[in-house]
Amino acid sequence: MRPQIVDRAGWLAARAALLTREKAHTREGDAIAAARRRLPMVEVDATVELVGAGGPTALLDIFEGRDQLLVCKHMWHRGKDFADQCRGCTATVWNFQDASYLEARGVTFAIWCQGPYAEFAPYREFMGYRAPWYSVDGIDVPGVSDGWITTYLRVDDRVFQTYETDGRGVEAMMPALQLLDMTVYGRQEEWEDSPAGWPQDPTMSWFIRDGRPVPQWTRLGRVRSDAG
Repeated sequence: MRPQIVDRAGWLAARAALLTREKAHTREGDAIAAARRRLPMVEVDATVELVGAGGPTALLDIFEGRDQLLVCKHMWHRGKDFADQCRGCTATVWNFQDASYLEARGVTFAIWCQGPYAEFAPYREFMGYRAPWYSVDGIDVPGVSDGWITTYLRVDDRVFQTYETDGRGVEAMMPALQLLDMTVYGRQEEWEDSPAGWPQDPTMSWFIRDGRPVPQWTRLGRVRSDAG
């Protein structure tokens, strides 16, 4: 199936009508962001330690001297091969690999993985991720162990949680999905409201190809093998 064919004038008219809705959506997004900036904040334990490349690291030190911290959680399936790790977490983190512009605004970015550091460190190396990874394995601290994308503010030696989101909220880190939304077939997932006959597959099924998350195929044979 394909879209209806019209002349240039008809296409411009249809595009203009959609643009009105897109502009309203942008303005509403700006209003929500403004409300987000006005949320209250709640203090979290700045001394809680997460295990990173340098060993146990206090939450305060994960800020790396900046005033703000944004973290994304990553699931971990203990004892599983790289190919069997979370397809959704892989898609999320792979889509965002350079925090230069966050750092330019005083925001440190880090990944908090739910597995033991010693177990996921080789995976991080295999994937070529540059952001620091820390283990939250065994940690049960409000504001640290919950949330998926979470933001924090450092005030002297105190740390405050300012925002968190999960579910569809993590798509903020996945520009590939937003770009697909601009294409005629969209994400091609079964939940989408598309015309009859449009190609659609089970949700996130395409995140896996030939038995492993899609980005891993760019690493095999180039960096190292995940065998053993």
